[in-house]
Amino acid sequence: MTTDQIAILLIIVMTFALFIWGRFRYDIVSIIALGTLFIADKVLGGETSKLVMDESELFIGFAHPAVITVALVLIISRALRNSGVVDLISRQMAPFSKNQFTHITSLSGVVAILSAIMNNVGALALMLPVALKSSIKQKRSPSIILMPLAFASILGGMITMIGTPPNIIISTFRKTQLIDLKARALEDPSSPIAKYFVSQNINIEQFKPEAFSMLDFTPVGAALALMGVLFIALIGWRLIPKTLHKKPISDSLFSIDEYITEIRIPEGCKFIGLQISEIENFTKDRLTVFGQISEDETMRLLHNEHIIEKGDRFQIKADPVDLKVMMDEYGLRLTKVMRQRIDRLQDPNTAFKEVLITQGSLLENKNRDFFYKHTSNTLTLMAVARQGHPFSKRLGEIIFKIGDILLLQGNTDDLNDNISSLELIPLAKRDVKVGVFSKVGLALLIFGSAIALSMFGILPITLAFTGAVLMYLFTGILPLRELYQQIDWPIIVLLGAMIPVSNALQTTGSTELIADFLLGITTNLPSWSILALVMIITMTLSDVINNAATALIMAPIAVEIAIATGVSMDPFLMSVAVGASCAFLTPIGHQCNALILGPGGYRFSDYWRMGLPLEILIVILGTPLILYFWPL
Repeated sequence: MTTDQIAILLIIVMTFALFIWGRFRYDIVSIIALGTLFIADKVLGGETSKLVMDESELFIGFAHPAVITVALVLIISRALRNSGVVDLISRQMAPFSKNQFTHITSLSGVVAILSAIMNNVGALALMLPVALKSSIKQKRSPSIILMPLAFASILGGMITMIGTPPNIIISTFRKTQLIDLKARALEDPSSPIAKYFVSQNINIEQFKPEAFSMLDFTPVGAALALMGVLFIALIGWRLIPKTLHKKPISDSLFSIDEYITEIRIPEGCKFIGLQISEIENFTKDRLTVFGQISEDETMRLLHNEHIIEKGDRFQIKADPVDLKVMMDEYGLRLTKVMRQRIDRLQDPNTAFKEVLITQGSLLENKNRDFFYKHTSNTLTLMAVARQGHPFSKRLGEIIFKIGDILLLQGNTDDLNDNISSLELIPLAKRDVKVGVFSKVGLALLIFGSAIALSMFGILPITLAFTGAVLMYLFTGILPLRELYQQIDWPIIVLLGAMIPVSNALQTTGSTELIADFLLGITTNLPSWSILALVMIITMTLSDVINNAATALIMAPIAVEIAIATGVSMDPFLMSVAVGASCAFLTPIGHQCNALILGPGGYRFSDYWRMGLPLEILIVILGTPLILYFWPL
């Protein structure tokens, strides 16, 4: 063992120890590892050391295609959320929440599908409020819903290349690794690498290295996701500790669904011809009509038999997140006055905020006119929520009371300044965009076009997704201010810093050393068992350190094992992809597990009860599936 190999292995061990310790966040740990790598390279001789090939390439990991693709996928996830795709899907799921089995199955199935077309962490973040809201409505413990939801999002991420960072890493790693191996084989035709290409019936000179495509992960990933979701829905949730099955719903899971706002009925609206008494059933209890706005701008009560006509204006109660979807679905519009204020105040920095009127606020016992004068007409009062008390007055006539919740729209800076001056309390941020109409079809068309351009080899996936992001910006689906908000910067730093560490494993020959050790302890065992062992080791590491870091470390080792045994590297890379994605034993192994820790009320030791059987099932089913679709 050389000095370089000892140094890089010590750095890897130190990095693992810091990941497991958890004292520092994983991006900080990765920077420490990168800095230690540079210092070790200098101490060991600089030019003679193989730890860092060139100082100018120390941060080259941040320009790696895998890092760029992960960032683009996160941005696209935000655009799909803005367009209303997820709202549309989640609304269709409401009827399935009445029965516990269908509740778990439908949520798990939908989040798995969403995870296939967007980042799995983003998919879970989108479905988490839906799961909490439906659990509260059905008086069901969120603890038996959220863990299946998180695990299903992880499983769904395996279906496509963009579903999870390990798949993106493995995809790009295959191409870069094959390019390196081809160069080494051409340099020395008698080398083991050249012999490996011959054993695989590959003409080295004509060979064109390629990355795994978008759907190369689908045959194995989809089958495992399907079986995993079935396990979760039928058996898995029953393994969650019984004490959590009857866990009371936290009062902190507060949901606002009492907003009062004003709408009009334009031509082509689906409400035309319906009676007022039919509206609640027609909208599945998402909208209630309180009164009609007459021509003299006063409110009058309605009879249940009133037939809705074009041009009618009503005061309604609805949650603003639901209202965004319903306005597009049923052809509703805000009243002209409110629409004009929105158009006048609309700018790239426009945002919505929900605020609470507390004792001492300047708005106590005041009305909308006072609000507009105090804010110099820079904000719009979109709606008012006063839980349990319907209004019989227009919004302009309502006298604000302590406990009222206001939905405000305006420039971000104006919002913050006025919230402070009016002594209001801002509530937790939600995805509220009243009056911004859904663009589901356009968003899916742009996304589908980017996928097609990549699948047919017309554009690299990084360029295809860059084009998609630009189109989302040009069409207004993704406001410029939100362009970088969804990027998980700690993950980007982790990948950018760990890629040079992963490269050092290869340049120092440490991957061959580890591969030889693994082959030594599996002497005379069939190749499929080595494949399963690689998956198990990867899973184990992924349960205690970040899955992206695991993929970066295990991928070169898997390739060396494939070369040493003279078999195709593809099944081994697929094994690493599956193993790195499947972290079900702890809340720290995957971001999806961490997201549900608080809302679900779980303890560290609760995860393995459902996670361990699921990981065993993945290994038992995953090994033959990989061998079937990716023969040795």
